[in-house]
Amino acid sequence: MTKGESSATLLAMIEVRNLRKNFKSQTVLDGLDFRIENGESVAIIGRSGGGKSVLLKHLIGLLQPDSGEVLIDGENIVGMNERQLLRVRRKFGMLFQGSALFDSMTVAENVAFGLRRHDHLTEAEIEKKVCFALEVVDLPGTQDKEPAELSGGMRKRVGLARAIVYEPQIILYDEPTTGLDPIVSDSIDELMMAVRDRLNVTSVVVTHDMRSARRLGQHVIMLHRGRIHANGPPDEIFNSTEPIIRQFVDGVADSKESLTMQADFPTAFTRRVG
Repeated sequence: MTKGESSATLLAMIEVRNLRKNFKSQTVLDGLDFRIENGESVAIIGRSGGGKSVLLKHLIGLLQPDSGEVLIDGENIVGMNERQLLRVRRKFGMLFQGSALFDSMTVAENVAFGLRRHDHLTEAEIEKKVCFALEVVDLPGTQDKEPAELSGGMRKRVGLARAIVYEPQIILYDEPTTGLDPIVSDSIDELMMAVRDRLNVTSVVVTHDMRSARRLGQHVIMLHRGRIHANGPPDEIFNSTEPIIRQFVDGVADSKESLTMQADFPTAFTRRVG
């Protein structure tokens, strides 16, 4: 640390130190170390079953590690009780893969759901916050609509409005473009970048969409078999010639796996039709 530099300036918004998690005999996270700075946007990529969702659950304290630390804004959340975790979770907003809207509620009621559960606000204050969140995601005037009336892209936007309505410092995105066509996916990418820049939030995006990862990630973390296989700027990751990175980025199946699947197919097919 240089003279006159405060330790607070060196704190990452998210820091993971030697994080390990096993489920019975299976190692899911195997010694992860990384930092995400305040206001930074990070894409986490990797094959299904590689530990991405488990990692997200550790970041908000839904899972406790076997060892290691998870620091949120300089505060280690490992070992916290539920009341302490609730306080830290207020720093987070989350956009779920399926948007997770309540079909029986209007758009405004969905967006305000968290506010009514945890804040002591007047109806006028809640309405003001809901209107602002919907304006940020380009859905002004939709308060009285129901989820069934919305397209897939609009549902994602409402889910994002709910994530930002109480002004979090960090937003977690779980496969935000899954199930959307390329044009809508592009608009959601643009929206997430606009939200990051307008609200100065830290963004963590778990995705299998390589175009989204390239656009959204100011740096990209690739998990492979529970470890960080690569961590760097998008150009470095997507131009890499390292075989495991190249195979995933290009979406090419492993030849051994393909042969195994081909060998198993006749037996599996016979069992199904027999």
